[in-house]
Amino acid sequence: MSKTNAGSFFEDFTVGQVIEHATPRTVTEGDRALYGALYPTRFAVPSSREFAASVGLCAPEGPHPVEDLVGFHIAFGKTVPDVSLNAVANLGYAECRFHRPVVPGDTLRTTSEVIGLKQNSNGRTGVVYVRSTATNQRGEVAIDWCRWVMVHKRDAGAPAPEPVIPELATAVAADDLVLPEGLDFTSYDFGAAGEPHRLDDYEVGERIDHVDGVTLTDAEHMMATRLWQNTAKVHFSTDARPDGNRLVYGGHVISMARALSFNGLANAQLVAAINGGSHVAPAFAGDTVYAWSEVLDKAGTPAPGVGALRLRLVATKGRDTSMTLRGEDGKYADGVLLDLDYWALVPA
Repeated sequence: MSKTNAGSFFEDFTVGQVIEHATPRTVTEGDRALYGALYPTRFAVPSSREFAASVGLCAPEGPHPVEDLVGFHIAFGKTVPDVSLNAVANLGYAECRFHRPVVPGDTLRTTSEVIGLKQNSNGRTGVVYVRSTATNQRGEVAIDWCRWVMVHKRDAGAPAPEPVIPELATAVAADDLVLPEGLDFTSYDFGAAGEPHRLDDYEVGERIDHVDGVTLTDAEHMMATRLWQNTAKVHFSTDARPDGNRLVYGGHVISMARALSFNGLANAQLVAAINGGSHVAPAFAGDTVYAWSEVLDKAGTPAPGVGALRLRLVATKGRDTSMTLRGEDGKYADGVLLDLDYWALVPA
């Protein structure tokens, strides 16, 4: 009997299957430092304990939140050996909510339930839908989300399962956003944050060019992916893809685009939810990533001085000053790498 894990193939999954993922992971200040070294992030809450304390997110001497996406990447990474080790590509996200900030010292563990399966017409791959939940050391939900991933079949001749495609919400409703306990922006320090813009300074339909670009490197994207203990072969091995290229982990592109969005959205301090996301095209070392955002919606919240912006964050290969998402044929424009729909918490 083999003692090694070759990963799950499409025919190994069944709807209703619950997977307890291995290797709980304790978040450290090293995660914050490495995240800042890998991505050009400058948001004030994860950068400054003093700022985080001033908005009610930590005690003056206590640990302060790391970037929301640090928790997401760690929690996501736990699922890879069981869900997407043999993936062709991660296809999308839905119904992701950030229930509470993650701070150094928190230990995250993840479970997943298979909620859908559909074999592709080529008979060699299929799409697996899972709902994953990350909890901390107290058993509190930190993050939950759905994602779907294309996975190789072990045997192309294996019979296809009855297709089950889950109904997923197109967006998390503003009223269903989970607000961190104690969050209060009434004494928000706009100078420390870096921009003066409040909720009402943004208009639905407005598009913001975030201007700056970063060229991806194999060393950095593999380091980032290892940091989150994501073991998917396509990110590391030149033997895993026919073209011999290492595929950049989609989360690396998300974090790069989120960091670039600081220029124009510096006050979008916290990611509250990810409504949906698509990795539109693959990214590889040598690609230069730029980003732009579109304001999709605005809402008030019960927290003092806190509003919510629903944003579309688009990452592109090369800068697109026209900020074009789709062509006249309805298909994504050339160069679009990521289309991410999310809610962020901002000063009202």
